[in-house]
Amino acid sequence: MMRWNDRLSTPGSHSVKATPRTVADVVEGQPMLVPTARQVDEFIRSIPEGVEMDARALRTALAIEHGAEVTCPVTIGYHLRTVAEAANEDLQRGITLSDVAPFWRVLDAKTPTTKKLSFGAEFVAAQRKREGLKP
Repeated sequence: MMRWNDRLSTPGSHSVKATPRTVADVVEGQPMLVPTARQVDEFIRSIPEGVEMDARALRTALAIEHGAEVTCPVTIGYHLRTVAEAANEDLQRGITLSDVAPFWRVLDAKTPTTKKLSFGAEFVAAQRKREGLKP
């Protein structure tokens, strides 16, 4: 079974391609970023302590950074989970909290990805509270 850190470190590059169909706030034909998990991890690491950003804002910021209009919402969901689970693996190995990606600045109790985390939502809630963010 592949570890989450292996998934995070999988080589590859992002792509920008035309959105294949209209879904939610993504319109068919728009230039869409399909990021790598590592890009999502690096972006989350750039969010300052005490600052939160929802997944939609993260998608918008990543798209702009890479010359696209939108970021694939499905890919972001997968990568947010990968980043969170990889951080949890690191914490279990003794890496300090300040050295893992602060995924709790993007995930909260309402984010669907939070419900899928193997370690539960309590950790996310505790870190958000510690930084003064809303649950």
